[in-house]
Amino acid sequence: MFRPKPIKPGPGQESVWDYPRPAIAEPTPKRIQVIFNGVMIVDTTSAYRVLETSHPPSYYVPPQDVEMQYFSAGTGQSFCEWKGPAKYYSIEVDGKRAENCAWYYPNPTPDFVKMKNYIAFYLSLMDECRVAGEVATAQEGGFYGGWVTKDIVGPMKGGPGSRGW
Repeated sequence: MFRPKPIKPGPGQESVWDYPRPAIAEPTPKRIQVIFNGVMIVDTTSAYRVLETSHPPSYYVPPQDVEMQYFSAGTGQSFCEWKGPAKYYSIEVDGKRAENCAWYYPNPTPDFVKMKNYIAFYLSLMDECRVAGEVATAQEGGFYGGWVTKDIVGPMKGGPGSRGW
């Protein structure tokens, strides 16, 4: 199997190739904000970030720091080998709707029980997502929910040719 050559991190950076496998969840004190249709739907300093080899972090926010009045049950579900079965939310703000744009784990595996019902977002479906004030970009590929910031280096899974990493 082809494994890409990791980029050496600079000062203040992390390499996604130094993240563990299996994945872990760790609390982060960084301020996480999510904006949809001009409305701040998340503003928290109580998030978890999930780290997994070759992936940028995914951020999971506590429901009490989410404007839940904009959320409704999404359709379908998915399964993560580390976290278990996921359910989805759709979001609607002032007539703009995004289907299945956020997900959570109502019954996570024991290693992830601390983030039960915490919500993650597909960054590409939101107007803007910020980590400590920095506007993040979406992990390539549309399947994974990683947030790329200037303090993360790759190469990162998700883009063409990365399926087997």
